[in-house]
Amino acid sequence: MTDPILAVVPLTGRGPGPWPTLDPFLFCVHHDDAYPASNEQMGPAASLAGRTLGNDFAGKDGWRMYHGHVVPGFPQHPHRGFETVTVVRRGYIDHSDSLGATARFGKGDAQWLTAGAGISHCEMFPLVDRDAPNPVELFQIWLNLPAADKMVPPHFTMLWDHTIPRHVATDAAGRTTTVTVVAGRLEGAAPPSPPHHSYASRPDSDLAIWTLRMDAGATWTLPPALAGTGRILYVFRGVGVTVGGRAVPNGSAVQLTPDVPVALTAGAAEVELLLLQGRPIGEPVVAHGPFVMNTQAEIQQAFADYRRTRFGGWPWPKDDPVHPRESGRFAKHVDGRVEKVEE
Repeated sequence: MTDPILAVVPLTGRGPGPWPTLDPFLFCVHHDDAYPASNEQMGPAASLAGRTLGNDFAGKDGWRMYHGHVVPGFPQHPHRGFETVTVVRRGYIDHSDSLGATARFGKGDAQWLTAGAGISHCEMFPLVDRDAPNPVELFQIWLNLPAADKMVPPHFTMLWDHTIPRHVATDAAGRTTTVTVVAGRLEGAAPPSPPHHSYASRPDSDLAIWTLRMDAGATWTLPPALAGTGRILYVFRGVGVTVGGRAVPNGSAVQLTPDVPVALTAGAAEVELLLLQGRPIGEPVVAHGPFVMNTQAEIQQAFADYRRTRFGGWPWPKDDPVHPRESGRFAKHVDGRVEKVEE
């Protein structure tokens, strides 16, 4: 029998640090912050003394301000040449960008942003509850674009929670595995289409982004992918899981043989996993900060273009705007179209 495990790597970057990835993925980070009740500005109702504001990643008291000074999050910053996929499991993100689009999303929603030729945006974490804790948990995943699509017009798509399918499997003992299918098809579960120019929109990309929640002791078999696909399973919550007969502890990244089924068995407590899979793009990657291109000359051009154009400027009154506390989940797109989600 083929061993489905190619490598097991500890997630030394657990918390705010990046996890290891394979082409076509560039970056994956799991933000998990136990924010307290909020103040009047929708920041934490707590002292910020002892934090390096503007670069607070230490995790003091179980939460971080990141680059925010009043509200946690990431004030305006540019991107070019790749996509961000942001899956918010708890809490909210307020998005605003250089094209004039804006949104509040969370509670299972995902935003798929194609930076393409260039966009500036901010991602702030408004703490809306004044009387109770405001936990925020999300994955941010960077997905590369092939050279042919690196300079496409920027665009974002909202995948609202109610449109993201769940595949539910029950084993012989009645224990359940629930797979949330953000990208890629799993049996009858097919999510909304990714943006038109996304690498995920190519039929041969074999791209999948799934989160798995397994009951304690549950068993489930991960179906095979195509030969040549890169596949990593991240064990990020619980006591661990058995993968193809091998015990893998929590806090591990497991690189899998793609084209074989993989038997999974949860440990003595509920376990949660993230799967990233895709066929490699196989092109040179030259990255510098927020830009990912194919050559150093293209990186230099990206900096020059940003200095000259600011990728459309910044139409908002400050670098870290947030929406009113009562806004609810919505998206206003560049074309003026507005989506609202019933809470």
